[in-house]
Amino acid sequence: VFVPALAGLGSPHWDPDARGLLCGLTRGTTRAHLVRATLEAMAFQVADVLDAYPSDVGVLRVDGGATANRFLMQFQADLLDCPVEVAADPETTALGVAALAGLAVDTWPDLDALRRRIRSGARYEPAMSRDEAGSRQDEWHRAVRRALGRAPV
Repeated sequence: VFVPALAGLGSPHWDPDARGLLCGLTRGTTRAHLVRATLEAMAFQVADVLDAYPSDVGVLRVDGGATANRFLMQFQADLLDCPVEVAADPETTALGVAALAGLAVDTWPDLDALRRRIRSGARYEPAMSRDEAGSRQDEWHRAVRRALGRAPV
């Protein structure tokens, strides 16, 4: 397990003194294990933020360069136990800003008109058992407690 607290931990932990760590290294650990742990850490951090959110996400819609990684997207769906929809255009953040500006100046009649224009790409459905996902999240949370200095190393 990799906790990427190289400059502290942000939401929902908010601890600038947290330290990054790798747990579970053995002589058999390979570069592939480290890459996988790094990708999983990204998904665990998103899950932590959404767990702190007061309502159910339903479907997680994502964009950005990391969406090209199918393993990461599937793992995210598994952890969250909800579908993950990848935007057809991986860089939609700027488009979202432009769309909101268009709403403000009446280029678009309403939010529904914009929603009809959104195109989704790949969709990932949860496939991991809830027991497995829960066990993996328990490992992550133990590692985070260590990174926060709240558990013995």
